[in-house]
Amino acid sequence: MIVLTGGAGFIGSCFLKTLNNKGIYDVLVVDHLGHSAKWKNLLGKKFIKFVNKTDFRDLLKNNYYENRISAIFHFGACSSTTETDADYLIDNNYNYSIELAQYAFRNNIRFIYASSAATYGDGALGYSDLKFEEFQPLNAYGFSKQLFDLWLVQNSYMQKVVGLKFFNVFGPNEYHKNDMSSMVYKAYNQIVNTDKVQLFKSNSNNYKNGEQMRDFIYVKDACNIIWDIYLDKNINGIYNLGTGKARSWNDLANAVFSALNKNPNIEYIDMPISIVNQYQNFTQADMSKLLKTNIKLEFSELENSIKDYVQNYLSKNYLIY
Repeated sequence: MIVLTGGAGFIGSCFLKTLNNKGIYDVLVVDHLGHSAKWKNLLGKKFIKFVNKTDFRDLLKNNYYENRISAIFHFGACSSTTETDADYLIDNNYNYSIELAQYAFRNNIRFIYASSAATYGDGALGYSDLKFEEFQPLNAYGFSKQLFDLWLVQNSYMQKVVGLKFFNVFGPNEYHKNDMSSMVYKAYNQIVNTDKVQLFKSNSNNYKNGEQMRDFIYVKDACNIIWDIYLDKNINGIYNLGTGKARSWNDLANAVFSALNKNPNIEYIDMPISIVNQYQNFTQADMSKLLKTNIKLEFSELENSIKDYVQNYLSKNYLIY
């Protein structure tokens, strides 16, 4: 069977849909639901069992699943860039990942996990997935993700894993993420409720208001690439997963207005002091490493992806993919 941690979360549940679309239902979903609404992401999905994350860690330690797991997709993590409990982040994003990786190595199980573009910090050193040690993340979340990347490098495990540095992923199944949901989701709700979108004013002389840029990738495109990587057993190491094409917040907001057949109305507001010093004004995945593999990279244009998300999900109040 396939183990999918974070299987009720945003990317995890969308990838579960991808597995189901490929006729794979022998999936063990691992997650922590708590009081969130993300359980809804499992509606309509097929899997053999759901196991709480804490229970799963205990079961692994007792080797309960011996000879029963063929692959582990580790997408379960606290992804809040504003989380300040570093002890929690290190246990959840670092220690937990080590436990899973070591189990996979001992049992010759394919291990694919989610890293993050947050490990690149302010981008001053670029966004190349060929180097790791020198980057300085701007928040505790990015630090916890980098720690695991570095643990793999320092222990010469890179040939045994596939790590994916996700850039700005958006799409259905993210509604439960609250403040960590994408700007597409937030912009849609702002427009519906106020007929306008609020974007941060620039904190840099290098960027005009709303012209700060991100590498936005639609979750459906990301899941298709993850599937192709899974099929290619010769791929290992850490890879960026973005489009390789940065777009501005203004582009994103205008695309949401267009998808709603409304004229743009953007208001620029001051950036909260709490994030000024950890704000990334530009991110763009260097995709050259993945382009050298046999993986076919296909991405929808930002405007087309947003149109699909807005018109086929958000506008229909149908948030689940």
